[in-house]
Amino acid sequence: MSIHPTAIVDASAALADGVAIGPWCTVGPGVTLAEGVRLVSHVVIQQDASIGANTTIHPFAVIGGDPQHGGYKGEPVRLEIGENNLIREHCTFNRGTPQGTGVTRVGSNNLFMTGAHVGHDCVVGDNVVMANNATLGGHARIGDKVFLGGLCAVHQNGRVGQGAIVGGLAAVTRDVIPYGSAWGNHASLHGLNLIGLKRKGYGKDAVRRLLAAYRDLFEGDGVFAERLDRVEQAYADLPEIMEIVAFIRDGGKRPLCLPGAE
Repeated sequence: MSIHPTAIVDASAALADGVAIGPWCTVGPGVTLAEGVRLVSHVVIQQDASIGANTTIHPFAVIGGDPQHGGYKGEPVRLEIGENNLIREHCTFNRGTPQGTGVTRVGSNNLFMTGAHVGHDCVVGDNVVMANNATLGGHARIGDKVFLGGLCAVHQNGRVGQGAIVGGLAAVTRDVIPYGSAWGNHASLHGLNLIGLKRKGYGKDAVRRLLAAYRDLFEGDGVFAERLDRVEQAYADLPEIMEIVAFIRDGGKRPLCLPGAE
């Protein structure tokens, strides 16, 4: 364990072996730092936060801050962050609220570039990239392997499904389907995340079938509910399409990000 003499560490903080706390960091009450956590310098872990193993946090990040919610009155709430995350300069992660789940949860193997913000009660999956100044409103749900472009903003309670990509500067006010590609202000759907699918090893035939299902769902005949039923039956052997169908059905009457003009 290495703690710089200028750092301030609360007596109630739990530090594992191999933790490195650099100059001018502050680690508050109720904080747990797992094996190999590194705070580079000038990092604030405010309180009631757990940071998973081998996570590195760069200068001027504020982690575990109070929720930015007018109804918060100091109740006990938490932030939980998984393993192997890289959190760059000026990122802000807030704790949950009593009005929500009480916990903000962030998964493992994520990259948060400079200025990224994770609001109260959010759930962020694994292998997510949030580019510079990407922002999540409270209660947002971000699936695994999502890419959020620089300066995009996901509205409170918004959902972005697994494997989706959101372009820079996008205002995401409607749910983005798994594997979707959304951009614009306000964001609209522009097909599937083809680059992401290819990088994950999907072959040409697999991508063609996914695109066919996408077209049947969003460009086919009849009302959307009818198309959703048809796609669910016709592509039952494609787990990615079944995930999209389940995502839409789970959202109930929530507004869905739909295709827009190129």
